[in-house]
Amino acid sequence: MSERIVISPTSRQEGHAELVMEVDDEGIVTKGRYFSITPVRGLEKIVTGKAPETAPVIVQRICGVCPIPHTLASVEAIDDSLDIEVPKAGRLLRELTLAAHHVNSHAIHQFLIAPDFVPENLMADAINSVSEIRKNAQYVVDMVAGEGIHPSDVRIGGMADNITELARKRLYARLKQLKPKLDEHVELMIGLIEDKGLPKGLGVHNQPTLASHQIYGDRTKFDLDRFTEVMPESWYDDPEIAKRACSTIPLYDGRNVEVGPRARMVEFQGFKERGVVAQHVARALEMKTALARAIEILDELDTSAPVRAEFDERGTGKLGVGAIEGPRGLDVHMAKVENGKIQFYSALVPTTWNIPTMGPATEGFHHEYGPHVIRAYDPCLSCATHVMVVDDEDRSVIKDEMVRL
Repeated sequence: MSERIVISPTSRQEGHAELVMEVDDEGIVTKGRYFSITPVRGLEKIVTGKAPETAPVIVQRICGVCPIPHTLASVEAIDDSLDIEVPKAGRLLRELTLAAHHVNSHAIHQFLIAPDFVPENLMADAINSVSEIRKNAQYVVDMVAGEGIHPSDVRIGGMADNITELARKRLYARLKQLKPKLDEHVELMIGLIEDKGLPKGLGVHNQPTLASHQIYGDRTKFDLDRFTEVMPESWYDDPEIAKRACSTIPLYDGRNVEVGPRARMVEFQGFKERGVVAQHVARALEMKTALARAIEILDELDTSAPVRAEFDERGTGKLGVGAIEGPRGLDVHMAKVENGKIQFYSALVPTTWNIPTMGPATEGFHHEYGPHVIRAYDPCLSCATHVMVVDDEDRSVIKDEMVRL
């Protein structure tokens, strides 16, 4: 006889979500549904009607885990709306900021999954390694972008200031020194993950991947005409789940897609593996890619070059798109600036893409493996929440907390 198992909220991720699994008599998942139950904050509405420079400051607070991608996606969208050409040095500093953030964020994820994979005798070494990697990566963001959590120096038109030549040399030496430690850490984590003995095929799905760039992001690789979005009630076959879900379902070419480290590895490095183990391995390998790119940028950067363009903030009403490859996947912000104010703003965030995949990816396996699938995708639910729960008859808000800011 089928049994319903509900994990609410799921743990070891940012925000609140629910995993609902239908299991048979053997404990095997026959149907899985994973969805956000995080309250709506309405940040996209808050920035509407405000001056353009307000948006990056506010939307970077969508999430405490991904402030860097949201900041960059925001300024990229407004740059596009205002037809700004960011100077080369400014583009390099933005990419350096994101590359360092990738290293830091992936290290945080490995701290969160350590109880799943790291034996007790290696736990202290693994955690110390994560701490050292994070300290150095955050130092880069602090030096380049002004602050590691809410970067104040990422600006519309580029960056607030270039770094000094002395700072460039120090950062270069520091990251070169970090490389052996990071390489050792990555190999440790990959070995432990692959040796865990997770069932072959766990978390495997047949959905396509979507990525715009190996590390940074490229708006020209995201075609708005191929994007559609549906409401939860059109996606989930359970009315109660559809009513509780707080995120819309984005589709690309009419299909649910996977974004994130594995997607980037597939699209740009020929990575072939799929499933939970592949997700963790791809994330670990991407730390090496991001660190290598950060070192390349510091070697290339001209610290005497301009980093910010002049621009007219009045705008023409053009819809601007910012596409940034956040650690969890493609983060797309859209902005329209006219008469010096933001007339429209929308954020299409990584977890929104991945949420519809995570539940079904548990199907066919014992229910105890469901959380493994969720943690492999590293969801960030605060980012993904866009929908409020309202009564079907009188359209009143069913849950007051859904509209608190």
